Amino acid sequence: MNILITGAKGFIGRNLLAELNNIKEGKAKGYGLSTELTVLEYDMDTDPSLLNSFCRDADFVFHLAGVNRPKEQGEFMEGNFGFTSTLLDALKRHGNNCPVMLASSIQAELDNPYGVSKKAGEDLLFDYGKKMGAEVLIYRFPNVFGKWCRPNYNSAVATFCNNVANGLPIQVNDRSVNMTLVYIDDVVRELISALEGNANRVVGLSPERQFCKVPVEHSITLGEIVDLIYSFKESRSSLQVADLSDEFTKKLYSTYLSYLPVDGFSYPLKMNVDERGSFTEFLKSPDRGQVSINISKPGITKGQHWHHTKNEKFLVVSGKGVIRFRKIDEEKVYEYFVSGDKLEVVDIPVGYTHNIENLGDTDMVTVMWVNEVFDPEHPDTYFLPV
Repeated sequence: MNILITGAKGFIGRNLLAELNNIKEGKAKGYGLSTELTVLEYDMDTDPSLLNSFCRDADFVFHLAGVNRPKEQGEFMEGNFGFTSTLLDALKRHGNNCPVMLASSIQAELDNPYGVSKKAGEDLLFDYGKKMGAEVLIYRFPNVFGKWCRPNYNSAVATFCNNVANGLPIQVNDRSVNMTLVYIDDVVRELISALEGNANRVVGLSPERQFCKVPVEHSITLGEIVDLIYSFKESRSSLQVADLSDEFTKKLYSTYLSYLPVDGFSYPLKMNVDERGSFTEFLKSPDRGQVSINISKPGITKGQHWHHTKNEKFLVVSGKGVIRFRKIDEEKVYEYFVSGDKLEVVDIPVGYTHNIENLGDTDMVTVMWVNEVFDPEHPDTYFLPV
């Protein structure tokens, strides 16, 4: 199959191309496409003469090229209508009635230069499909967000993520504006589904003017988006993990990380160091507790306390040691020997006083999870030697 992508270096084009390459290389799962794919990439810097041969050979066209923010308003019509006309003329010249997908916009419903140009491109393609008997797939995308989207261009989400990640100011005129968004991975998944012949068509429209849409959409206010993005930035100091059970939050956080400056991927943690070793908090969440890293020097014993409700999990990842337990009202001591050579999680039940001792001659490193974030007002921690 020969797949032509116009606008191959644009936001959607780059992501689609990356996934098609994954399919070609047998890395992507869950698709019904053959790995025998040839992608014909066309963009602004491509030799225009190649468009003719591409349109001759194409078995499917993803028409993603377009103009979003030109220097002159006349470029809207030239880029969104004119090039579409050029593309369809080339297909007609070769009698190629392969399916054509068009990236349009919900703004095609509006009376502005951009919307008018998008609507003109849609009408042109609908007429082409009727005359040529070609399958036409027109997607009126809402706001699309995700990695590789160009900031300060046509996406507020890209601009906000980029600016906050890089310490630049942002401007929000109306926090209450409600936005409908689709995530780039969901867009790509839908486009590949269309390539497989399973486009998600909008029901209730006439067959002559039927649109397609990405089935997964998110609705949220601009203010909520901004607050989430700032919380991502602050998480490096608060150590609070976002609520990634929410699909939009998970997708927005991934998007935000893609805009981090290349020299800003890492951030320091506060190490609480003494002669015994160190204790460092790593991650916190309101409903999943917190994770910390404990380093014990050789011969050092830590702990010697118990909890009413707080419970923990210990995982020694380097060195060797022993974790001891004793019910607070009994004398019998139970021992669990642990080592970084055999990763094994040890649960710390409530009502048992416990400690952990480094039995080796090197530092012992333990990953510790506790079911709640530490509250100094209610520590639920009571000193008692094992």
